[in-house]
Amino acid sequence: MRMLMVGAALVMMTSAAISTVLADDDDARGAQKLAIQGRDDYWHCLAREYSRDSNQGLSEQDFSRSVAGACPSERQYYRVALLDFLTTQYPNIDSGAHLATANKAVESAQKDIVTAFVKRRPPQK
Repeated sequence: MRMLMVGAALVMMTSAAISTVLADDDDARGAQKLAIQGRDDYWHCLAREYSRDSNQGLSEQDFSRSVAGACPSERQYYRVALLDFLTTQYPNIDSGAHLATANKAVESAQKDIVTAFVKRRPPQK
């Protein structure tokens, strides 16, 4: 009887551990999905900014300022979703490092749009 109780306890502990791992995996997958969705939404918004006719005559600096102020809700959602994903994936790393990484990702997206804008623009006379 005692052996049966020990066996049942081991099964319950193993089951609980597996459930925790699966829940953690689900949390990580969910956080990853939201981070990717946030990235895509932000990129689509930046692409709309990129293709505006009113940007045609802007200098690189003016377009860069425009992009920096564009899409505030998408930018914030992306930053928060990425921060959540990083915190879920790497819980032992300082949250300040995760925030810096998320901020760099946002800056990189902005820089890429500005670079594409500059390459597309006809040479200045």
